Amino acid sequence: MHGIGNDYIYFDCMHGEVENPEQLAIKLSDRHFGIGGDGVILLCKSAIVDCKMRMFNADGSEGKMCGNGVRCVGKLAHDLGYVKGDVCRIETLSGIKKLQFTFDEKGKVRAAKVNMGAAVLEGEKIPSVFGGDKIVSRPFEVCGKQYNITLVSMGNPHCVVFEDPDSIDLVAEGKKFENNPAFPERINTEFVKVLGKNHLKMRVWERGSGETLACGTGACAVAVAACLNGYCEKGEEITVSLLGGDLKILYTDEAVFMTGPATLVFTGEIEIINEIQD
Repeated sequence: MHGIGNDYIYFDCMHGEVENPEQLAIKLSDRHFGIGGDGVILLCKSAIVDCKMRMFNADGSEGKMCGNGVRCVGKLAHDLGYVKGDVCRIETLSGIKKLQFTFDEKGKVRAAKVNMGAAVLEGEKIPSVFGGDKIVSRPFEVCGKQYNITLVSMGNPHCVVFEDPDSIDLVAEGKKFENNPAFPERINTEFVKVLGKNHLKMRVWERGSGETLACGTGACAVAVAACLNGYCEKGEEITVSLLGGDLKILYTDEAVFMTGPATLVFTGEIEIINEIQD
């Protein structure tokens, strides 16, 4: 399944468990020697709401949240009959997320609007080495190059830089940000160009996965950062254009809302072969 190109391999774990999902994510996410994906996501039982999501990046690390992934988990839960109606609540490591579905002509979930919760802006809570209530357009040096950064956490930590994403070496710069000691849990980094009123273009380097076609929490962070920097208006819908498509983001005093598609690519069964080393 994918949300505007941010693709994961989803497992229905409502009636069982997947052993060692960390290694499974590494093995299956490889696009040459595996199925291929940005990681693995598990649909699990929850004791408090409709279902629970666990997500693992391509390097095996577990993430607290995935904006594109949570929409697909909601679609999977509804399509499989675990959830009825047009509302779903999903437990994640960054809290409970409420989804509002829209459907296609066959009654399948086509898209979802997600209440992503409030944006975290305090430097220490990102987490980062910076103190203060907000880190907005702060000068920051990475390997001898100066940037102005804005930090936002949407369950995952994000560092937003307002520079044309097509004018930089995203792989080289993304790695430098991801592993910078200023971010003790590593960082996702977005490079952003303002295209017009409430319209942004971004590329993202995700910790543990590298560049992806889309990042839901990243798009939310970018919209928040754009409002904090005066490029967009809080309380108005913002279009964030990513390599895989567009997401609609609404930043309010109460929460950040993300709307986007959830797409099933194929279903199947796999057999895990334990390779024997000579």
